[in-house]
Amino acid sequence: MWKEESDEQSTDCQRYSDVWDTMKPRLYLETSIVSYLAAMPSRDLVVAAHQQITHEWWAERRHQYELFASGLVIREAQCGDPDAASRRMAFLDGLQSLSVDERTRSLAKEIIRDGCLPAKAGEDAVHIALAAIHGMDYLLTWNCRHIANALTRQKVTDTLRRHGLMAPIISTPEELPEGA
Repeated sequence: MWKEESDEQSTDCQRYSDVWDTMKPRLYLETSIVSYLAAMPSRDLVVAAHQQITHEWWAERRHQYELFASGLVIREAQCGDPDAASRRMAFLDGLQSLSVDERTRSLAKEIIRDGCLPAKAGEDAVHIALAAIHGMDYLLTWNCRHIANALTRQKVTDTLRRHGLMAPIISTPEELPEGA
């Protein structure tokens, strides 16, 4: 026979449930996101649409997530035109930053070695490794050539699983549903 929960046990369960309900999914912002946010409107219709989607996501939905960047994102965002770099850095201001360590570099090399990404995409592999090692729920990017595509996602998931890691959900702002 099951014993009914006491009021104290019920309250404890509710506390745990309340904490779980208030936890936001952890999301790693890859550099292309802040680049789209900070860029002047493009004349290319597809790029302009991606910029618009990114601005809408930033304005309306970023608060649903605990946002992270990294030293690599900061370094990439600081490159190029100083005015554009300043705008990119403004979007990164106040975000938590993940650090690249030897484990991250080693996993990035494995991602390349396993054929998930081409050798020339080493920094993209570092973004993926960072997100996985730090337990991110999502990796948000517009880099569809090397990161956010079906073939890469499956290969990355397999490699990370072999290393005992969960793959973050790799997504573009367009793919990331509201309330995820």
